[in-house]
Amino acid sequence: MMTKLPVSPDRSAGALGWFSLALGAAELLAPALLANRLGLRGRSTLLQLYGLREIGAGLGLLSGRHRSAWLWARVAGDVLDLATLAAARPGRGRAVGLAAVAGVTVLDVVSASAAGPQSRERNKPEPRDYSDRIGLAQPPEQMRGLARTESSAALAWERRNIA
Repeated sequence: MMTKLPVSPDRSAGALGWFSLALGAAELLAPALLANRLGLRGRSTLLQLYGLREIGAGLGLLSGRHRSAWLWARVAGDVLDLATLAAARPGRGRAVGLAAVAGVTVLDVVSASAAGPQSRERNKPEPRDYSDRIGLAQPPEQMRGLARTESSAALAWERRNIA
């Protein structure tokens, strides 16, 4: 069973968008530092490319359009990140990186599932109930032509009183 988000799908998508921008900026601006800490020495260019991917996903999420697709793109990126970290040199940094990415992956999957098309159906407002309203003051047979008659009478009254 999928875990429910404690916040709305829109809010979690927005938060993940900002997180993507921050992570992408870090990967772009300090790739050598991150590569060394994660056991990916010599993979700075790869981390910069991952940073561009993160920034793209963040901008997509913050645009507000097709959020479900952007969230699933984040999940795909998480899988790529996990595979890259799994191939990294063993060490504490790699273990911490794997744990962090695994945690974010869970959040991304839950958010993407909550933002899918089926959630839009669940969140659709209930149709309004007008069953207690009466549209016509009298039965339709008695109402037919009444507007025409009343507007003619009003027009005649207006002509008499204005002229």
